[in-house]
Amino acid sequence: MRPILFELPLWHVPVYAYGAMLSLSFVVGWILTFRLGEQAGLPRRTMEACFAVTAVCALAAGRALHVVTNLGDFASLGDVFRLSSGGMVAYGGFLGGLLGSIVFCRRAGLSVLAWGDCAVPSLCTGLLLTRIGCLLAGCDFGTPWDGPWALRFPPGSPAFREQVTHGLLEPGAAASLPVHPTQIYESLAGAALLGLVVLVRQRRVHGEMLAAFAIGYAGLRYLIEVCRGDSQRASVGPLSMSQFIALVTCAAGLALLAHLPRPTSASTPPRRAAVGAP
Repeated sequence: MRPILFELPLWHVPVYAYGAMLSLSFVVGWILTFRLGEQAGLPRRTMEACFAVTAVCALAAGRALHVVTNLGDFASLGDVFRLSSGGMVAYGGFLGGLLGSIVFCRRAGLSVLAWGDCAVPSLCTGLLLTRIGCLLAGCDFGTPWDGPWALRFPPGSPAFREQVTHGLLEPGAAASLPVHPTQIYESLAGAALLGLVVLVRQRRVHGEMLAAFAIGYAGLRYLIEVCRGDSQRASVGPLSMSQFIALVTCAAGLALLAHLPRPTSASTPPRRAAVGAP
């Protein structure tokens, strides 16, 4: 666990692990999206604007969902904008980015499905990288588990504090109880989903990569949520908020997949995106 990677020497400004990994994910996402977009024939200037809108909407929605589901943690409006303490919800970011992309693409006359396919690999690498930031920050930890790859976190960490609060651990303990490394599970899920969408891309029916990501991440996230131990998550009946959203996005992904045209043959060459197409 290393929530602060280092301090900038001249200004003594801390560089937080999660923020650094989140920033890196946007850089990698930018490179991937633009490379795929150019191959698909999307206009560069339009892609630049769409990526910016998507990123801003993703950050805003990810923060907003965390605030809404943890209102008791925010005593003032200033706390909402104090990002140094963390607080982002991945699903909020994905859905907010998707909504921003849809609105922008419709106004710019850009194919939503073609843009989505270009952006989806960056979601996978973003998941892979940002969850490493979560591991370094100690957030999004798992339930107590004495398994072969369980992790212990030091005193003062989110896992340690929560276990003390719930009476599972003595305040003077040397480390937290061993827990599921759910941050690593999600990072590996990002790598697996990247492999999945790369395979799906060979078919080149616009929208299949987006549908594959929605369905694949929904299934993996639903299972990982079973092992999550942090209490900063809202619930919908017996399900966590993320599990409920996973069911909805899985259904949406299946519906999208069912309505997409099928390739005419396995040898059909990749087609370029049509501006203004759905």
